[in-house]
Amino acid sequence: MSTEPTTQPPRLEQTTQPPRLSHARDISRPGFYVKLVLMMLVNAFGVYGIMASYGLEEWGVLAFLVVALIVADYVYFSKRALAGKYLYPGLLFLVVFQIYVMVTTAVVSFTNYGDGHNDDKEAAVTQIQRTSDRRVDGTPTYPVTVLDRGGDVAFAIVDDGTPLVGDADEPLTEVPDATVTDGRVTEVPGADVLDFAQIQERQDEVLSLRVDVTDNPDDGWLRTDNASTAYIAKSLLVYDEAADTFTDPEGKVYLADPDQGLFVAEDGSSLLPGWRVTVGFENYTVMFTDSRLAGPFASILTWTFAFSILSVLTTFALGLFLAVVFNDARVKGRRIYRALFILPYAFPGFLAALVWRGLLNEDFGYINEVLLGGASIPWLADGNLAKLSVLGVNLWLGFPYMFLVATGALQAIPDELTEAAVMDGAGPVRRFWRITLPLLLVAVAPLLIASFAFNFNNFSLIYMLTGGGPNYPGAPLPIGETDILISMIYAVAFESGIRRYGLASAMSIIIFVVVGLVSWLGFRQTRKLEEVM
Repeated sequence: MSTEPTTQPPRLEQTTQPPRLSHARDISRPGFYVKLVLMMLVNAFGVYGIMASYGLEEWGVLAFLVVALIVADYVYFSKRALAGKYLYPGLLFLVVFQIYVMVTTAVVSFTNYGDGHNDDKEAAVTQIQRTSDRRVDGTPTYPVTVLDRGGDVAFAIVDDGTPLVGDADEPLTEVPDATVTDGRVTEVPGADVLDFAQIQERQDEVLSLRVDVTDNPDDGWLRTDNASTAYIAKSLLVYDEAADTFTDPEGKVYLADPDQGLFVAEDGSSLLPGWRVTVGFENYTVMFTDSRLAGPFASILTWTFAFSILSVLTTFALGLFLAVVFNDARVKGRRIYRALFILPYAFPGFLAALVWRGLLNEDFGYINEVLLGGASIPWLADGNLAKLSVLGVNLWLGFPYMFLVATGALQAIPDELTEAAVMDGAGPVRRFWRITLPLLLVAVAPLLIASFAFNFNNFSLIYMLTGGGPNYPGAPLPIGETDILISMIYAVAFESGIRRYGLASAMSIIIFVVVGLVSWLGFRQTRKLEEVM
């Protein structure tokens, strides 16, 4: 008896119903509404940022925000991007705080960005005109009221009975709702009148403010010398846009130099401020070609390597020695000792550096006065002693970390290996060099590389302990014998009198390349060590 196979029609309801149930289940979960609220907030802040970027004409930021919002909405509302829900925040922060910073630093390193070269050429021309002005003869003096309008300083005057208000971005404009008393504006809607004390606090803003009289800058601007009265002023320099020159009242001509970003006369004098221009590799070469800077830079570069390498070696040697000693079960009270060794690591590093700075003071420090019986040893004033002091303080701060790392690595080494070596007749020294140390290095080598990178950029210790001193005599920058590259960059960027952000950025790129190269070589050696083991 033969039977024919029967086929049943597909159940359409079973194939289509589960997705609907799954979708309904997702909507019914409280987590969905939490996610919805969070994404609404993210989109709200994102749209606000897009609108602000559009108003400021920051097209790069605008494009980034648009792309970031679109990707975020797709990732968190699509079931196909489950992994992206966890990766996207990290990638976003990586782009903002790492890649963007690195790219911006690299771009700035090829420019003359710094004091006197902060903005574009148009802003420089305007600033030159406004800082070389004088009062227009025959113009009246106006009683002026200083205002705070949206955080910006503004001026208010009365001209022919009409109250006028303006600031750095907006020329004088009639404000009919303003209150005028005895020919002076006393109240303006949406603005606060600054009193004498507030004007004193913002004196630089008030005295440097120039308010255009009209939309045409040639009509002059309103300024004040005492925050009580104001007058109309115009520039002493005449700018010829076609020839791209400035001419002063004596007839001296300043021609725009696109290579320097300055208006320069034939006698070499120039007008400030200038503007930002691309200078190529000038910031990189000046560190080696400028006779005043090349010597200190070479010394600081050498000391940076020496400081980083010696810091790693000394802290690791002391930490490993203590870890080996207190890893022995025969040592009594080792838990108490281990806890005590952690204290320097638990104490904030910058505070410890300040404490040691007081202890090492030549005149009244505890070390000279008490331990050395009133000796006058210039621990921080002599170049060589200052370097030894820096290494000693860093040893105090760094050995607890190495002690912890080495202790954990030692406890992970199997006891069977040591017992086998004892059975073979190996002594303690040979067991350490042949078994313990190689196995230890496999675990701690990446941490030693990280410690090198940290000490290569250990700004807080240098800044708090020695301030980079003692300074090099005749150097064009406030740099000294204990400065490392990162503290030298700080001096170039903020303490040199004339801030040179382009040069500081070039030095930052050099640090990035050096640390990256050393780390790459170190990890290569670590892999070789793992292969041998």
